[in-house]
Amino acid sequence: MKITGTSSYIILDIDGWKIKAEGEMVIGGFYAEIKSMQQFEPPHEKTPLTDEIKQKYIDEAIKKTAGSHMVIHFV
Repeated sequence: MKITGTSSYIILDIDGWKIKAEGEMVIGGFYAEIKSMQQFEPPHEKTPLTDEIKQKYIDEAIKKTAGSHMVIHFV
């Protein structure tokens, strides 16, 4: 998983399939709003984003950032 973003959103990318999560950067991490994860980013925006897929991305992001200087939390 590749994670990029700004102080107001992050992009979670697995093999070119990207999901944008809005939120807020804080000292030591980022708080992402699960409800803001509505669809894949182009060119995959027509593919349905199921709760199972969303949870896979969340789990991967938490696992990847655990113990780092930039921990991602989902609320």
